[in-house]
Amino acid sequence: MARGDDEFADFVRASSARLTHAAYLLTGDRHQAEDAAQTAFTRTYAAWSRVRHKDAYGYARTVLMNHVIDGWRRPIREYATEAMPDQPDRLDVDKAVTQRAWLTAVLRTLTARERAVVVLRHFFDLPEADVARELGVSLGTVKSTNSRALAKLRIEAGEDTLIGGSGR
Repeated sequence: MARGDDEFADFVRASSARLTHAAYLLTGDRHQAEDAAQTAFTRTYAAWSRVRHKDAYGYARTVLMNHVIDGWRRPIREYATEAMPDQPDRLDVDKAVTQRAWLTAVLRTLTARERAVVVLRHFFDLPEADVARELGVSLGTVKSTNSRALAKLRIEAGEDTLIGGSGR
């Protein structure tokens, strides 16, 4: 492998889990998340010579977000069937698994924009200005969307405080 390929392979190993997890938080589906992360890595590899010495992770994260958001905009191509397929039994063997399932379900109650803002702001820990730039919206939109989304999450959690809550 060429030197750039080795660097890219190291980059993928270092960032794969986090990007895939972020995609899962956005989509709520493990397979869609894996596809989105793979697309992000494919597009990042195509631009690797430009981004490897800058912010490769930021570039991959932006590609991931854009890919997932594009998917939300596309018409759904799933069709209803007569019978629902059997769902696999889930065995909650760990509190973390239960919490992850709860968080994913709660995130699904948010709109696509609210979910994107919450994931970028609180999972990736981006400043509001960076979230606004990545989503192509104003800073005020990010602030109000984040506030609305966190209020919804607090109601779902049944608590007065959640992420950055004031505890009032």
